[in-house]
Amino acid sequence: MAHRLRPVGPGFAGTAPVRLVFEREISAAPEQVFAALAGDVTGWAEWFGPVTLARPLDDGAGREIRLRGGARFRETVLVTEAPEVYAYRVDVTNVPGARALVEEWRTTPAGTGTRVRWTFAADGTAPFRLALGAARPGLGRTFRSATASLDRRLTR
Repeated sequence: MAHRLRPVGPGFAGTAPVRLVFEREISAAPEQVFAALAGDVTGWAEWFGPVTLARPLDDGAGREIRLRGGARFRETVLVTEAPEVYAYRVDVTNVPGARALVEEWRTTPAGTGTRVRWTFAADGTAPFRLALGAARPGLGRTFRSATASLDRRLTR
């Protein structure tokens, strides 16, 4: 059953009770990475493994995301500062226990490529927060796999 989450702003990525932060360098240029993140929403299903559907809503101001296993998200884009920051907030989800969620992607030049940092910021019930902590290793693997796939996609 879908439920509405607390509407938080982009600053939540730095203050959330649960913050999972992952970083990796890839060879694609920051402008390419940012364009894939913010401009090619439907392309997420091709490089971010768990995503089965990604589509822009409201002329790009929002997104609909579906994951393997049935999780669904309706999101509002909070920040699009090319080519450095792309962030969005989950407004509605069927994930139990979630109260607030923001994901922030930061791209910075690293040699001839890009350092990609993904912050998954959340608040929720105690069981939800505990589950996120336990999910950290799996989310890290997902991030590494997704960024490797994105890099191959952008540099082929």
